[in-house]
Amino acid sequence: MSGLSVKHLLGIKYITKEDIELIFQTADNFKQVINRPIKKVPSLRDITIANLFFENSTRTKLSFELAEKRLSADVINFSASGSSVKKGETLLDTVSNILAMKVDMVVMRHPLPGAGQFLSKNIDAVIVNAGDGTHEHPTQGLLDAYSIREKYGEVAGKKVVIVGDILHSRVALSNIFALQKLGAEVKVCGPATLIPKHVETLGVTYEPNLIKALQWCDVANMLRIQMERQDVQYFPSLREYTLQYGLNKQILDSLDKEITVMHPGPINRGVEITSDVADSSQAIILPQVENGVAVRMAVLYLLAGKIE
Repeated sequence: MSGLSVKHLLGIKYITKEDIELIFQTADNFKQVINRPIKKVPSLRDITIANLFFENSTRTKLSFELAEKRLSADVINFSASGSSVKKGETLLDTVSNILAMKVDMVVMRHPLPGAGQFLSKNIDAVIVNAGDGTHEHPTQGLLDAYSIREKYGEVAGKKVVIVGDILHSRVALSNIFALQKLGAEVKVCGPATLIPKHVETLGVTYEPNLIKALQWCDVANMLRIQMERQDVQYFPSLREYTLQYGLNKQILDSLDKEITVMHPGPINRGVEITSDVADSSQAIILPQVENGVAVRMAVLYLLAGKIE
């Protein structure tokens, strides 16, 4: 297989299993690069990438920026908070102005679902979706699946439970698509009010009881509560959420097998996960961060091959 089947990375939904495997093989090579004394390769030396973040982000933005610089790309950073967007400029105008600066690729995070699709149809640049509303966050889904592959050798046949705010999480959707394409079995767990109504249509099952879900799984991906996306209260209090769905060391040690704990970050320590779990040998939260750079390097490198 010579390259990706898509010109843009808009969501895991739109790529194939073969695409994911190619991204992982490429990430394996880049992981060796970022562990060398000289961490740069000249692969994207002639490419200009604009990072457009219309929503706050620390870790995804830093991870993409590092990936771009490791590939020797020229990088433009754009933050909507200090821009003409605040003055009423449209998304298309903003991007068209940036493209007038001869940008080849756009990495975009936007609060509205489908913003990446809209751009891909209207402008002539490669689009990488860094999260669009509550829709998808494809590179997070890829790096999570990649981290499971690294831990177990393969994703196929693994049982993964995603715990927490599934309703507002773009990470959950991208994870579900990526894991299923690679042959894993997925359950979701959390308060019924934070589970999408027709979640079974995605091919996943809902388990309301955290302990049962953890006894079943090989991997638990603990999501944070997305307070900034909640316009009404979905559960009585954070304390009650933690009592029912928080993962602590006592619960982890009570299971009759050792499971792997993941978290896409940022962690609300003491809410969905306690510090002693986050910092334990069963957690692969820091490897996820390292893998994020390698996976994003792979995505950018492969998509750069699509630039006409």
